[in-house]
Amino acid sequence: MQWLAQGFHGEMHYMAAHGTKRARPAELVPGTVSVITARMDYLPRDTPPGWQAVEWQRLQRPGEAIVSVYARGRDYHKVLRARLQKLSERIAEAVGPFGHRVFTDSAPVLEAELASRSGQGWRGKHTLVLSREAGSMFFLGEIYVDMPLEVTEPVTAHCGSCQACIDICPTQAIIAPHRIDARRCISYLTIEHGGPIPLELRPLLGNRIYGCDDCQLVCPWNKYAQASSLPDFDPRRGLVGAQLVELFAWDEATFLRMTEGGPIRRIGHERWLRNIAVALGNALRGAREAGEVQALRAALATRAGDASALVREHVAWALAQEI
Repeated sequence: MQWLAQGFHGEMHYMAAHGTKRARPAELVPGTVSVITARMDYLPRDTPPGWQAVEWQRLQRPGEAIVSVYARGRDYHKVLRARLQKLSERIAEAVGPFGHRVFTDSAPVLEAELASRSGQGWRGKHTLVLSREAGSMFFLGEIYVDMPLEVTEPVTAHCGSCQACIDICPTQAIIAPHRIDARRCISYLTIEHGGPIPLELRPLLGNRIYGCDDCQLVCPWNKYAQASSLPDFDPRRGLVGAQLVELFAWDEATFLRMTEGGPIRRIGHERWLRNIAVALGNALRGAREAGEVQALRAALATRAGDASALVREHVAWALAQEI
């Protein structure tokens, strides 16, 4: 409630819309007695050893589009919800019918807090849940149930004096240990935020066009992150190693086709172009070769008269970045 009162949730009005239901499961689903928490790894099956270093290298290539690792495959909501429902059915086979409801980032549920209180891990200083066995590269889900279950205890925190996640954040969105100002977070700005990206933050986005993984890439515990066994989270064509110029050329039909069934689709084509325009401007600022500058300017010029005022404004800003 203090976090909301300080406005750190930005435009995520749904965070404040449900009052105490978010923190009191029985108010959200009457009859709830226990909560079963679950986590599901999402690193792609072919993730190489030292994957964090590989991701850092991508960030050093200004013309390459960076999509957060979790968003490169299928929409996790669909995958995790289906698996939690199957788990519920198996529980019913063992104990008989019981009242339950499945959640995965889909309702006013304090997922990270429930996960940490039930022993899935501890809250890192970046506020994500950390596990000694799996780092933080996993999704969370819950089953609210109407039967009493034996309580599992929380685990102790193991961040110690480390504050690598705080130091690395490009926009300094982690304003203190365990406290994030979402209005500065690149994941918020590129996904949840619908309007113009604040001018002072645009240069800090670099080539990140959907989400940001920096606080996870730098975390020492993610050397223990586990690859998923599911093909669902294998990266889709066009979302790893693609050039900004290439993705900026997608019309809306192409965008919808290439993002079908994935999490990126929900931001829509307009925000997609807005985000890439900012990244193109950042690439243009650092470009030195005449051919590279020409290609970046030419790509931006194709959207200078876009029907969207939001896109036009970000394109104009990007074109003004040339040194």
